[in-house]
Amino acid sequence: MTVAVLFGSFALFLLISVPIGIALGLATLVTILYSESVPLLFLMTELITSLDSFPIMAVPFFILAGEIMGKGGISERLFNFANALVGSKTGGFAIATIITCMFFAAISGSGPATVAAIGSIMIPAMVRKGYDKTFATATVAAAGSIGVIIPPSIPMVIYGVTGGASVGDMFIAGILPGILVGIGLMTWAYIYSKKKGYRGTLEKTSLSYIGKTFWEAKWAMVIPIIILGGIYGGKFTPTEAAVIAVVYGLISGFFLYRELKLKDLPKLLVDSSLTTATVLIIVGTATAFGKLLTIEQIPNQIAEWMLTLTENKIILILLITLLLLLVGCFMDTLAAIIILTPILLPIASNIGYDPIHFGIIMVVSLAIGFITPPLGVNLFVGSGISGLSIEKISKAIVPFFFAMVLSVLIIIFIPELSLWLISFGD
Repeated sequence: MTVAVLFGSFALFLLISVPIGIALGLATLVTILYSESVPLLFLMTELITSLDSFPIMAVPFFILAGEIMGKGGISERLFNFANALVGSKTGGFAIATIITCMFFAAISGSGPATVAAIGSIMIPAMVRKGYDKTFATATVAAAGSIGVIIPPSIPMVIYGVTGGASVGDMFIAGILPGILVGIGLMTWAYIYSKKKGYRGTLEKTSLSYIGKTFWEAKWAMVIPIIILGGIYGGKFTPTEAAVIAVVYGLISGFFLYRELKLKDLPKLLVDSSLTTATVLIIVGTATAFGKLLTIEQIPNQIAEWMLTLTENKIILILLITLLLLLVGCFMDTLAAIIILTPILLPIASNIGYDPIHFGIIMVVSLAIGFITPPLGVNLFVGSGISGLSIEKISKAIVPFFFAMVLSVLIIIFIPELSLWLISFGD
C-alpha cells in the first residue's frame, strides 16, 4: 500500500502539471504522512544532506560554463570548422550541425543548453540553405541529446554520486558512445538529405580553409582536452575541472574571442542560477524519494521480481533498457538516475555488467528521453526557437529516435566501446 501511495501520488501530481522536482517532494511528503515510517524531519534533512557533496558542486559550475561559452563566440567557430570538413557533401550542413553539437557537448554537459546554443544559430541557417524547418529543428533537438553523453556530463556526475562510481571514469567512458550516437544521427541526416536533394556547397573545401577554421576554433577545441586531460592525469577532480571550465570560458569570451561583454554577465549569472536551482531542487527531492524507496525495501523487491522473470542476461538488460526508455518519456533524466540507480545497478551487477558500462547504458537510454514526448525537453527548446509545434517536430524526430536506440543496443552488446579508453589508465 505504501508503494501505491508513493507512486500513485507522484503520478497524480505529474498529471496536474506540478513541476517534477516539486512533485517528487510532495509525493515523498504524502507517503511519510501515510506510513509514518520516518519522521517529517526526514524530508528536510535529505534536501540538505543530498546537496552537501563535493562532486555535486560540479553541476552549477558546468551549467555556468555552458552559458558563458554559448554566448562567447564558441558555437559559431565550432560550426565553421565542422562545415569546412563536411559542408561540401550531400546534407553537409545538417551533418556539420550534428558535429557542432558534438563539439559543444564536450563543453556544456547539458542537452537543452546544447540545443539552445547551437539551435539559435543553426536552425535559421539551415532554413536559409534550403532545408525544411521541421527537419532542421529535429536535427538540432536530436543532436542536442549528445550533450549529456560526451563529457563533461551533468547526469554522469549524478550517476557517479548515486552509484558510487568514479565520475572521471564515467567521463572517459562516454567519449566513444557519444561519437557512436553522433555517427548514427549523421547517417540518417545523410539518407534524408540524399532523398530530398539537399546538396552541399558547390565549391570543394581546401585544406588551407580547413586549417584556417580550425585555427579560429582552437580555443574552443582545447577545452575538452584540458578538462579530461586534467581529470584523468590526476591534476584536478571533476569539480575542480568545472571551475577551470568557467574561468577558461571567461578568458576566451573576454580576451580571446572578445565577444563576451561585461553587460552580458548579469544575464548569464541569472540564467545559470535559475537552471542550477531547478536542477538542485530535482536532485534534493529525488534523493529523498529514492531514500524512502530504500527504507521501504522497494528496490530489493523490484530487483527480486525482475530476477524471477528470467535468468537470461540479454533479456534482463533489454528489459532494463526498455524501462529506461519509457521512464525517460515522463521523468527528468537526473531524477530518473537518482531513483533508478539503487534499483537497477544491483541487478546489472548480478548479471555481470560493469558499473561504468551500465552507467553509460543508463545515461544514453535516458538521454533519448530528451526527444520523446511528453517530456521531451529538447523538443520544447527547439519548438521555442523555430516556432513549430511539438507534434510536427515529434514526427520528424522518429528516425533519429531509432538511430539512437540502435546506438544503445550496440553499446550494450559491445562493452569495449565504454570500457576500452578506461583500460589505458589502469
